[in-house]
Amino acid sequence: MSDHPTPWALTEAPDGRWHATPVPPPPTGPLTFATPAEAIRTAPPATRWIWRSTPAVYPRLLAAGLRVDRCYDIEDAEHLLLGHEGRSGEPRSAAAAWARLTGAPVPPDPPQRAAATARTQDSLFDAAGLADPHHHGAGALPLDALLAVHADQARRHAATAHPDRLRLLTAAESAAFLIAAEMHHTGLPWRADVHRALLTELLGERYAGGGEPRRLAQLADEVSAAFGRRVRPDLPADVVKAFAEAGIKLRSTRRWELQEVDHPAVAPLLLYKKLYRIYTAHGWSWLTDWVHDGRFRPEFVPAGTLTGRWVTHGGGALQIPKVIRRAVVADPGWRLVVADADQMEPRVLAAISRDPAFMEVAGRPEDLYTAVSRQTFSGDREKAKIAVLGAVYGQTSGDGLKNLAALRRRFPRAVAYVDDAARAGEEGRLVRTWLGRTCPPPADADGDGEAGIPQDRDDEAATAWTPSYASTDTRARGRFTRNFVVQGSAADWALLMLAALRQATAGMRAELVFFQHDEVIVHCPAEEAEAVAEAIRAAGDRAGRIAFGDTPVRFPFTTAIVECYADAK
Repeated sequence: MSDHPTPWALTEAPDGRWHATPVPPPPTGPLTFATPAEAIRTAPPATRWIWRSTPAVYPRLLAAGLRVDRCYDIEDAEHLLLGHEGRSGEPRSAAAAWARLTGAPVPPDPPQRAAATARTQDSLFDAAGLADPHHHGAGALPLDALLAVHADQARRHAATAHPDRLRLLTAAESAAFLIAAEMHHTGLPWRADVHRALLTELLGERYAGGGEPRRLAQLADEVSAAFGRRVRPDLPADVVKAFAEAGIKLRSTRRWELQEVDHPAVAPLLLYKKLYRIYTAHGWSWLTDWVHDGRFRPEFVPAGTLTGRWVTHGGGALQIPKVIRRAVVADPGWRLVVADADQMEPRVLAAISRDPAFMEVAGRPEDLYTAVSRQTFSGDREKAKIAVLGAVYGQTSGDGLKNLAALRRRFPRAVAYVDDAARAGEEGRLVRTWLGRTCPPPADADGDGEAGIPQDRDDEAATAWTPSYASTDTRARGRFTRNFVVQGSAADWALLMLAALRQATAGMRAELVFFQHDEVIVHCPAEEAEAVAEAIRAAGDRAGRIAFGDTPVRFPFTTAIVECYADAK
C-alpha cells in the first residue's frame, strides 16, 4: 500500500461553519471554513478524512464537484464495534459514542427519515443523513469530541481478537459509503423514452380516466370469466376465496403454488401478477418519480442487512425486471461493463474454512459446481450445486441430507465450518464473519422475518432461500448463522472488491453506477471497456488476497460489455 498524507478530521459547528484539522491537531488549532468543500480543497490530495457520517457530508462535496479518496466514518465504525462487542442495538451515533465515552446520558439515535417511497429524488441522500434534514448540524460533534471518539474506537479495534481484520472491514465499509454516494450522484443511465415504449408494449394504453391499463384490464376480465364471477386479481384474499369456491384450497397466491393448480384462471392470473408487478413497481409513476435527466438515482445503503448486504431505499433498484433492463442504455459512444461474480459464496466458504480440497477446487479456472460434480456427484452439476448451497443454507429436505453427507466426506472442513456456525447460533452465541462483522443474539435481530435478504429482493426468492434469525426456533437461528458466516463474509469481500475497483478506475472516465450482492456495473467510454473489465477481474482477486490471505481460491467474474443492460444476460 502506498503512503498517504496525514489524516484530517472534519466536523460541522452549531453555527453552520466547518472545522477541520490535521490529526494530531497542530498547536495553532483547527481551521474554520464556510463549507466542507473549502476544507477539502485546503488539505493535501489523497487525504483520509475522519468525519461523523459520510451521508451527512459527502453528497455536499459531490454537488460541489469534489471527491475524496478515503474516509473514516465514525458512525459506521461505531455500529461495527458495538456489534462486535455484543452490544448491537445500542445507539450508534457519534453523539451517543461521545456520551458513552464521557459517562453522560446516551441520546437515542435520530429518527429514521420518512419512507423513501414518499419522497422524490430531490430529497434523497439529504445532507443531514439520518438526522433532521432541516438542521445540517444535527448530530455533529465538536472537533475535540470527534477526535476523542476516533481515538477510543482505535483502542477498541486493537482490543479485538483479530484487530487487523476488523480495521480492514471498517475501512472497506467507509469506502463503500463513498461509493454509494457517488453512484447515487452519477446515476444509472436510463432511457425514459424506451421505458415508456416498453410499458405501452407490455401493458397497453392507459385510460384517460385512470385505472389499470388496457392489457391488465383484459387479463382481469379473463380471470373473472374463468371463475364465473367478478374477481379482483390484485387482491390475494379475493383470489384465494374464488379458488376455494371452486373447490381448490390455496395458502397463498404465490407463483409456485398457483403453478400446481389445474384451473383456467391460472394462466391469465400468473400473467396478470407479472405485469401488475411491473405496473406498480416500475410503471409510469415510477418513471416520473425516479428517472430525471436520463439517470436513475437510487439511494444505496451499504450493510443495510445483518449480513452486510446492500439495500436501497425505494426505487426497486435491486429487482429491476429483465424486460425493464432494456431501458438501461449506455450514453452514445459509451458502454456498460456488467460483471457477475461466479459462485461467490461457495468460493468464500472455501477461503474461510481453509478446507484444502475445497480451496483447490475453488482455485481452478472452471465452473466450481462442475468441478465438484466430477469429484463427488458423478458429473451431475445440478446435484453438486444443490449440495453446496444446501450446506450453506442448511437444506435438510428431500435429498439434502444425502447430498450433504457426500459433501462432508469430500470437504469435511468446509462443512464443519458452517456446522459450527449453526451450532453457535442455536446456542445463542455471537457469530462473526471472517473480517469480524457480528450477527447479534436473536433478541437483537430486526424481526422482519427475512434478515439478511436485501429489501428490494423478490419476496418469493427471499422466503425460499433464507431462514429468519428473528425466529424463536433455535434450529431456524442455527440455519441463519450457518448462512451468515458465508453470506456475510462474501459481503465483506464485495466491499473490498468495490474499493479496489474504485481505486483502479480512478484515472479513467469510467463510473461505477450500480451494485447488488454479486453484480457490478461500470459505465465507461467504449475505448475503456476492456480495461474496465480487466480492472474488475483484478479487483476480485485483490480483494480475495486482502481479505483471506494467500489462498488458492480465485474469484472470477462473468463479464459482458454491452450498450444495453438487458443484453448482458
